[in-house]
Amino acid sequence: MNRLFAMGSRMTQQFLKNKESYKNLQFQSLRNAFIQTQDTPNPNSLKFLPNEKVLDEGKTRYFPTRDSAKVSPLARELFRIEGVKSVMLGSDFITVTKEDDDVLDWKSLRPEVFAIIMDHFAMNLPIINEELDKMVNDDGQTESDHMPTDENLNEEDRQTVELIKELLDTRIRPTVQEDGGDVVFVGYEDGIVKLKLQGSCSSCPSSIVTLKSGIQNMLQFYIPEIQGVEEAKTEVDEIAEKEFQEMEKKIEQKNDTDKPSQ
Repeated sequence: MNRLFAMGSRMTQQFLKNKESYKNLQFQSLRNAFIQTQDTPNPNSLKFLPNEKVLDEGKTRYFPTRDSAKVSPLARELFRIEGVKSVMLGSDFITVTKEDDDVLDWKSLRPEVFAIIMDHFAMNLPIINEELDKMVNDDGQTESDHMPTDENLNEEDRQTVELIKELLDTRIRPTVQEDGGDVVFVGYEDGIVKLKLQGSCSSCPSSIVTLKSGIQNMLQFYIPEIQGVEEAKTEVDEIAEKEFQEMEKKIEQKNDTDKPSQ
């Protein structure tokens, strides 16, 4: 009798355990169902569509580093995932770019991103900390805004710059944002337009094609005086590149130290 009782008890415990696992699986499936993903031209970037408003219509925010994400609680949490390189927020999407590493794949990263995004919206947390954002960007300028027109430009070039910005906002940026990226104006000098690619476009293998065949052709069609389009590097890019070079140097030094002596 005791043996039968023990067997029944174990069966009950196993049933409850399986039931709990099934409930967790159901919850995970239900949670993930609210978020859709969309591939981008960049294999290292994935666009997440949470079926919720992220930012105001047409607005984007780009966070190329962990430090730059301090004004966004959501982006900050996403950077906690090992392998996340950059985060971009759009009006209804979130683009996450991972490190270019064969070991890291979206099969393992996707569930972690799902969980953070769903938890963030479920708890109704802010996407951007407005007070902190004002303190950090006291002039209102962010990484995802066009750079102000250079005051030293002559009147003709100023008008050209305003037209460039208008074309970017109305004809180019909406298309680029559909692919989980963005493009902002940085400068204009001697007929050369300098632009900054963001999100999925920032490290995309086809970014040069996007600049030359797509954006440059469009701008030159409407503004014949434009001679070319180039990708500009911002201060953040230069800092990130410097940090990357220093890290590579340390790795090389460590490898040299670990080599067995002959």
